[in-house]
Parts: sequence; C-alpha cells; structure tokens
Amino acid sequence: MQYFFFHLMGWPYLPEDFEARYDSAWIWLPNQLYDPVKGQDLYREYINTLAYADELGFDGICVNEHHQNAYGLMPSPNVIAGALTQRTRRCKIAVIGNALPLYNPPLRVAEEFAMLDVMSGGRLIAGMVIGGGPEYFSYQINPTNARERFREALDLILKAWTEPGPFLWNSRHYFFRYVNPWPRPLQQPHPPIWIPGVGSAETIEFVAQRRYCYMGIPYFHLDVFRRVFGQFREACARAGYTAKPEQMGWGIPVYVAETDRQAREEFEPHLWYFVRKHMKNINITPPGYTSPRSALAILKNRSFFLPAQQTWDDIEKGVFAIVGSPATVRQKLNTYRKELGVGVVLTGCQTGTLPHALARKSMELFAREVLPHVRDA
Repeated sequence: MQYFFFHLMGWPYLPEDFEARYDSAWIWLPNQLYDPVKGQDLYREYINTLAYADELGFDGICVNEHHQNAYGLMPSPNVIAGALTQRTRRCKIAVIGNALPLYNPPLRVAEEFAMLDVMSGGRLIAGMVIGGGPEYFSYQINPTNARERFREALDLILKAWTEPGPFLWNSRHYFFRYVNPWPRPLQQPHPPIWIPGVGSAETIEFVAQRRYCYMGIPYFHLDVFRRVFGQFREACARAGYTAKPEQMGWGIPVYVAETDRQAREEFEPHLWYFVRKHMKNINITPPGYTSPRSALAILKNRSFFLPAQQTWDDIEKGVFAIVGSPATVRQKLNTYRKELGVGVVLTGCQTGTLPHALARKSMELFAREVLPHVRDA
C-alpha cells in the first residue's frame, strides 16, 4: 500500500468578492490578480512542503499540469519536478501528468521525462493525460481529435524510449524524419505510466488494455469511485488479466489534527475556499471534448461532484475528504481503501487557503500516527 502527497499549488489570495464578480477561476480570470512577489514566496513554500513529504516518509509526491487559472499554478509541472529531483532523495516523483495533445511536438515530453528520470535516479512516474476541458480553450486546441492525438503521441513517446534511434515516425497527426532523443530514461524499458481519469468509459478501457495504472481524480463521491474501480476491474478481466491493487489510485484530501473537532475547525474554511473559488465552473468543456456517452454520464453525476456540495454533512457522507484525529483518519483510510480495492492513495494535504504551518502539522501527524498503521493493514 503506497501513500503519495499530492499538491495543486493553488492561488490562495483571490478577493473576498470573487464569487460575485467572477464567473470562474479558469481561462478568463484577469491575471492582474496574480502578484509575482507573493507568487515567488508561494513557489518556495510549496516546493519546501513537497520536499518535506519525502523527509516524512511518503512513498511519493505528485505534481500536475493546468493552464491560465488560479486553481493550480503549474503550467509546466516538469519545471517543478526538476527542482524536486534535487530536493528529494528517496520518494517517487509522479508528474500526473503532461497533457499530450497540448504538446507540439510531443517528442518534447519524451525528452523532458527522460531528463527527470535520469536526474532523479530513476524515481519518475510518467503521467500522461488528455487534459481538462478548460485547457483546450486556453491553448486553442481542437478537442474533437484529442484522444486520437493522445494515443499517437503516447505511442511515439514509448517507441522513442524503447527502440534504438534514429528512426522515422509518420502518423496521422505527427511526422518526424528523425526520432533520436538524448537522454534516454534510466528506468528500463521506461518509467511507470499513470493515466488519471474522471470515469470516462474510453479512458478506463484504454488504460486496462495497456495494463497501465488508472488514477481516479479526486473530488467525487465515494460511490463514483466504487463504480469506476469496479468498471476498471471488469475492463482488465475483458483484457485477459486480473487488475492489481497498485494499478488503481484514489485521490482524496486528508487533514489530521489532535481531535476530530479541531481538525474540522482548522480545515473546513480552507476547503470551502477551494470549492467555491478554485472549483467554480471548473467543468468548462468545449463541444467534442467527450463522447456523447461520457457527456451524458457527466450530466447525470453532477450532484456527486465536490462543487455541488453545500454542507459539511455533504462532505462527510460522500467522503469528499478525510478529516479528523489520527484514530479517525486511520480508521477511514483503512475502511475505504479496502472497500475500493486500491493500492495507491494520493493524499491532498494542502487545500485552498490552508496555511503552510497547518499543512506541515497535519503532514507530521499523518506520518507519525497514521502512515505506519495504514501501509500494511
């Protein structure tokens, strides 16, 4: 059982009247609201926090890619991962992921991931994603062929890592006379592949067929994860094998304090900032981004998404976060991860406006009083 520390690097300084003045924290939020001086301090603190997770004994740390938003300040997660290769010594570094359809040429992903794997001493986990709907507005990318370009790019990257170069590549969307990347990955034949998803049938089937790891994106009701991981296991069975727990990852915000009451009091205001500001109108998807089947499923499941929750009771009933004393967090993690059958938990330990000091205190309690009891239970 592995526990990773996941960080979004959100912007915690949105104005108090944000909800009344702005439609979303994505795409068209004026960038005058970003203060580079404060941003410098944030990047330093966020990187320090991720490096601290390595010291505390987390199995890995996670970064990811988003563009033109206040939700996550990592348009290039590879830059952050590069810094972390020099600040950590033991833990895995999971970039989940690079949005392949946004990269032209995608060969750059093969090169940069290989660099990160070598620089980290073979600790990279290579996350490959199609990218969220807002990214296609931000980068003015045609969403209708995103999945096709994603699969072509992924096949190109894998061949670049595993076959001698130079060689010719010619597919519908990409042409390279010479594919010959330097450096090559340290892990052979290549770093582990993780593919996050929100439950689309297409992604589940693809990941199962390729025998990759499916990472369930957080912020959904526990019932959604029950269904999604069940569908993944069924897809693996159709592909002729039994899914392993380590092929499935569950993302969940986690906060630990001395008592249940203290944990809620310290964490709840920062969660609602995240829900009502960072996640406002996050489901901005262009036509053609998903199949009709998946689009219908998204509409049916709106009430199971974190932004639809209104009260703390909603948060607890749907298990949108695990918040409490060490004993409470231990019990809930052991119960739900066994129920879901996952072998990886991605813990979001710093959410919304949660101060660095409280995040570190929670991480320390988690590492000292939770982690030893949930790894092998």
